[in-house]
Amino acid sequence: MPGPAEGEAGRWADLRRRVVSAAVLAPLAILCLWAGGWAWMGLVGVATLGLLDEWRRMARGVAAGAAGGGWIVLAALALVWLRADPVAGRANVLMVLVAVWASDIGAYLAGRLIGGARLAPRISPGKTWSGAAGGLLAAAAAGAAIGRGHGALAGALLSVLAQAGDLAESAAKRRAGVKDSGALIPGHGGLLDRLDGLLAAAPAAALLAHSAGPGGVLWR
Repeated sequence: MPGPAEGEAGRWADLRRRVVSAAVLAPLAILCLWAGGWAWMGLVGVATLGLLDEWRRMARGVAAGAAGGGWIVLAALALVWLRADPVAGRANVLMVLVAVWASDIGAYLAGRLIGGARLAPRISPGKTWSGAAGGLLAAAAAGAAIGRGHGALAGALLSVLAQAGDLAESAAKRRAGVKDSGALIPGHGGLLDRLDGLLAAAPAAALLAHSAGPGGVLWR
């Protein structure tokens, strides 16, 4: 039976790889987002091809494959459409990215530090209610930093959707009998493991931005 020190080390065993991966991928995403145009479309396009390939290998049945593939394409189109707004596109996509990243980080830290009751033990035994709450609060705080009160609400909504997407991908992996969707990203697994939350949040963000109208930020 592992001692306290071994248990503590095991709890954070993947932290270093996660930090290194984030230090590489996050600046790349921000750089392409800032540039817009072909840089952003190229990044989204390459990621979409990788996601579709991972889903093709994971999906069980034609219907599931078509549904998942369709959702991946929808999310990709949402991200491209959001960025295409010449006034608010950069800010809107940044809000989505920051909220999803904050949700992931908050859930990871709260889950590891607090632990407690499992959120969905049959789907993803590692996820806890404390992690879900931590992710929600972190995303709301990140949203508030961008858009104050309405930004906090948008951040919280995007966190709920991102966590739902994470659980949906966990259910798909459990059905496929795999631990990770791939091994491309150290500490995270495959692209689906890293982008599942964004895939769920992006279409909703596009709907919010559409409601705000051309040039409007999605948290208004």
